[in-house]
This record gives sequence, C-alpha cells and structure tokens, in this order.
Amino acid sequence: MPDRAPQPVDRQLPTEEAGDLIALVRDIVQREIAPKAAEEEEAGRFPREVFSLLSEAGLLGLPYSSEYGGGDQPYEVYLQVLEELAAARLTVGLGVSVHSLACHALAGYGTKEQQAEHLPAMLGGGLLGAYCLSEPASGSDAASLRTKAVRDGEDWVVTGTKAWITHGGVADFCTLLARTGGDGARGITAFLVPGDAEGLSAALPERKMGMKGSPTAQLNFDGVRVPDARRIGEEGQGFAIALSALDSGRLGIAACAVGVAQAALDEAVAYATGRKQFGRPIADFQGLRFMLADMATRIEAGRALYLSAARLRDAGRPFSREAAMAKLFCTDAAMSVTTDAVQVLGGYGYTQDFPAERYMREAKVLQIVEGTNQIQRMVIARHLAGPESR
Repeated sequence: MPDRAPQPVDRQLPTEEAGDLIALVRDIVQREIAPKAAEEEEAGRFPREVFSLLSEAGLLGLPYSSEYGGGDQPYEVYLQVLEELAAARLTVGLGVSVHSLACHALAGYGTKEQQAEHLPAMLGGGLLGAYCLSEPASGSDAASLRTKAVRDGEDWVVTGTKAWITHGGVADFCTLLARTGGDGARGITAFLVPGDAEGLSAALPERKMGMKGSPTAQLNFDGVRVPDARRIGEEGQGFAIALSALDSGRLGIAACAVGVAQAALDEAVAYATGRKQFGRPIADFQGLRFMLADMATRIEAGRALYLSAARLRDAGRPFSREAAMAKLFCTDAAMSVTTDAVQVLGGYGYTQDFPAERYMREAKVLQIVEGTNQIQRMVIARHLAGPESR
C-alpha cells in the first residue's frame, strides 16, 4: 500500500569522514539489519552476528581513543550513528549504546595498564559488554545497592544480584558497581568482570512488551572472585564513575528515541500518501496533515536537543542538565510520535503486519531505562533550584 519511500535524514556532519561513516552505517542497515528486524523481534532472536559485524566495521568503539581500537569520533557523530541503527532496529541501536556505556568506566578511569590490556578487545575485538548497576531493590535509588565485594588478599569476592541487565547472559564482560564500604554512594566501587567468571550466572530473560530480541536478565554473583587488578578507579569512587557514565548514556538513549520516532514518522507518511479514502490519499486531509507536521517537529526538536548536549560534551563543558533534558524530551517525543503513527495507520496500525505497533511498544521502554523520566525531571530541577530540602 505505501508508495512513498522514506528519505534519509539530511544530517549536518562536522567532517567528510563522518559522512562516510554514516554512509557505511546505512549500507549495513539496509543489507543486514532492517530486512530481518520485524521477524527476529517477533521471534525474540538476539542478533549476535550483527554486533560482530559492527565490531569488525569499527562501530562499537566510535567515541573512544584510536590508541586502543576506538574510532576517535565526537559524540555528535557517534549519536547520529546510534540514531540510524535504532531506526532500523532498537535492539541493535540500544545494544551499541549499552556496550559504549559498559566501556566508559575503563576508558575514563582505568590505569594505562588496564586500558592497554582490556580496551582493544572491548572496543574492536568482537566483545560485547553489559552495565551492572541496578538491582531488584535499587533502581532509581542506585546508591542503595546491596551487591557486596569483600577483599580477600589480591581478590575481591562478589556476592549479590543485579537486575534489568541488557545483554544479561550473552555479554562477554560487564562493568559492575558493588559495595566495598559503608552505606551510601561513597561505599561503592567499580570492577571489570569477565562474562564467564566462575560463580556468575544469568536468570531467564525478562518477558518484555517490546525489544524482545534484546535479552534483559538478572545476573547472579555467587562468590565471584575478581582480581584487584580489575578494580576500576579508587575504592569508593564507583558511584561517581557510574554517574558520569549515565550522563553520556542518557544521550545515547535520546538518540535511539529519535531514531525510533523517525522510523515511525517515515512509516506514517508512506502509509498516508498511499492509502486512499473518499477518492484521494488520506494525507490530503488537514487533520492528518497536522498530525504529521507535529510528529516531524517533535523529532527535529529532539534531534537538535541531543546534538546540542553532545557538542557541549565534545567541548569538555558540563552537560549533565542538558543530557537529562535530551533524554526526557526525546523519549517523551518518541512515545507521542509512535502513538500517533499507530493512529495514522488506523486498524492496520494495531496489527503486526505493519511496524508501527512495534515502534510504539519499543518507545515505552526508553522512558524508563537509564533513569526514568521522573528522575530526569528531578535532575533538571536540581540544576535550576538546587537540591531538595531534607
């Protein structure tokens, strides 16, 4: 029924190299990701071979140093790559974002020896990472985590459970935040844990309403021994490391949200220009045209917001407030746009014959991960009015 092919996003990129990078991503998307996305999501199949391909193409370490196999790309470019991937399949776009998040601690706070030993394989050696912060009883209140790491000679012995872990059960390594000291944020330390460590096991994946191809599972640490040489940063520095990673991770979620929204808009426009009622395309009717205009405006506003925050990060300026704003606005916009896309398609939008319903289900999780949107509002308000009174 659709007879209008979507046009690629006209991107304002800082270098010719970045343009070539986007062209490479679009080629991989068209050949390897988009054609199988709907079928594999419905089947709940994790596309590990796609991540291997992305690693071979140098796309899993884009924002990190080429000294260790990264791409030396600014966040402004890296995030637009994420957007392209998420538009094709959120499982892939979000997976790359989570992998980058898992590399952040070692890249930013590890010693030179640690970086030289581990980063090349993490950034371009085919490995896939997970980020272990949340727990069954500590989500938004991450500083109350209970997973413990107890010193035993040159090792740490880790016991506890992490929850809502993207790539849980398939990751080759994880960045773990565990309690090594007293209560509160100052008692938390970061570690780099191999995915095959003895005593580390994954529960059955969660049964989710969307992103069924991306495994989300609890990870159980049953006396897992981690050498002190795999401790990242100082003892008690883990929570600060986690917060710095989340600022960047929120920009990744914002970019993924814009990608999903763009895919939903493209589907809605294609349908509306091809579907005829009362003798003409439904895109001719003003009520629907206004919906499409509002959808497109939300997407462009979200894209501008996440890119503005990324440019602050690239310039070495504070961007925590702007990252929270981008995550909040872009994910709310994605929920709105995908819901409208289902409405544009009418009854067809409610069926699995068209991808609009999948986009809507996927958009919902983006309002929750990397800090719920209620938490983002708290972060923004603290920047404006200071901490809450106790």
